[in-house]
Amino acid sequence: MESARTYEVRTYGCQMNVHDSERLSGLLENAGYVPAAQGETADVVVFNTCAVRENADNKLYGNLGHLRPSKVGNPGMQIAVGGCLAQKDQGEIVRRAPWVDVVFGTHNIGSLPVLLERARVQQEAQVEIKESLETFPSTLPTKRESAYAAWVSVSVGCNNTCTFCIVPALRGKEKDRRPGDVLAEVRTLVDQGVLEITLLGQNVNTYGVEFGDRLAFGKLLRACGGIEGLERVRFTSPHPAAFTDDVIAAMAETPNVMHQLHMPLQSGSDRVLKAMRRSYRADRFLGIIERVRAAMPDAAISTDIIVGFPGETEEDFQGTLDVVRASRFANAFTFQYSIRPGTPAATMDHQVPKEVVQERYERLVALQTEISWAENKRQVGRTLEVLVAEGEGRKDEATHRMSGRAPDNRLVHFAPGAEIPRPGDVVSARVTYAAPHHLVADGPVLGLRRTRAGDAWQARQDAPAGPGPGVMLGMPSIGRPAPLPQTSGCSVS
Repeated sequence: MESARTYEVRTYGCQMNVHDSERLSGLLENAGYVPAAQGETADVVVFNTCAVRENADNKLYGNLGHLRPSKVGNPGMQIAVGGCLAQKDQGEIVRRAPWVDVVFGTHNIGSLPVLLERARVQQEAQVEIKESLETFPSTLPTKRESAYAAWVSVSVGCNNTCTFCIVPALRGKEKDRRPGDVLAEVRTLVDQGVLEITLLGQNVNTYGVEFGDRLAFGKLLRACGGIEGLERVRFTSPHPAAFTDDVIAAMAETPNVMHQLHMPLQSGSDRVLKAMRRSYRADRFLGIIERVRAAMPDAAISTDIIVGFPGETEEDFQGTLDVVRASRFANAFTFQYSIRPGTPAATMDHQVPKEVVQERYERLVALQTEISWAENKRQVGRTLEVLVAEGEGRKDEATHRMSGRAPDNRLVHFAPGAEIPRPGDVVSARVTYAAPHHLVADGPVLGLRRTRAGDAWQARQDAPAGPGPGVMLGMPSIGRPAPLPQTSGCSVS
């Protein structure tokens, strides 16, 4: 009997890509593929690409080049390229890397198993790029990588026209799921043991635009509050121009919606925001921060900032620093502007010299690190409910600690004590030390609560041993605030 073909999905980019990769894994396993063993080259390697990262195409073709000898040595091996770069470059990928078997776009990830089989039978590359969404991705089989936390898409696509971003051109206009479908998926996940969900959309707070309800997102948050067993609700990423007070009220009044907000700033200069086609100004952004903190004084707010956008002057940059000082962000994803082909900003005059961008970037990182550290020091002495995570603490083995997330999404390293919690369990721990990008709780754990999520994680461990994981992430800490500095990434709102 022929053994099942193995697969590996390599993921690059934003949270949307990570969630799409969970679907690609689910599709492949539904078609009879199994994850490749750790360290082995899979029979099918899928690249789920990102077009907004710096030098994304060079990185892809470099990785494809590294696989070419494996492909030559094993003609039955197949290589597929999907995601935003595939949507953008289409047939160019096969021209530059003729050993690629399948190219598929952001709108037809469900076609992958059929395209792989067609390429195998016809012995020629298959390129299929759809220009609009045919099936909402959440209807596809999904292999969740976590037993205790999950992404739930509420929409795909984007209606904005930010000059630095190519996402709308690659993922299309916003398409919203019906609230009942979203809530049904959430309930199913909770029944499977999930304690935490993150509602996901390119501009998550414009949810409802397609079916004409401008208050739909706040209503969705409140509806999540009625789902028994759902302990933590998060969302990413909202757009400041569409952020309304009803969402703030829903966050403040719904017990399981976390007091954590990721609100992309991009720039603190009104002139630069206008050039970016960001339809808000610094005063509006600061007004949102003020109202959020008035309703939730303990809210942890993070952001995205681009340094060195074309035409940015020192005065413009000082405006960004001023907003950062006033906002007191818990952390920030900071990016040096680099040209993204296909965006309006790529052809703008007055591109800022690299050395100027670097110097401004270093000043911003230094300021935000100082603020992050000061904000974290305010947590020392507090007792936090920590949802134990898997693989978040890189030094846990050396320090004999475990790691998890506080309700406000801060990373906490703690000493587990005699009774070892499982990922998905919840511990109460008192913070003893603060660093700029994490907290430490080295005293005895004050409480341990075994959860259904921990049971679900344990059930996975007790299942018959199989091959290694089917999804490789191309960047660390996907979906979680990462330590500064950070030089590239997907900024989608």
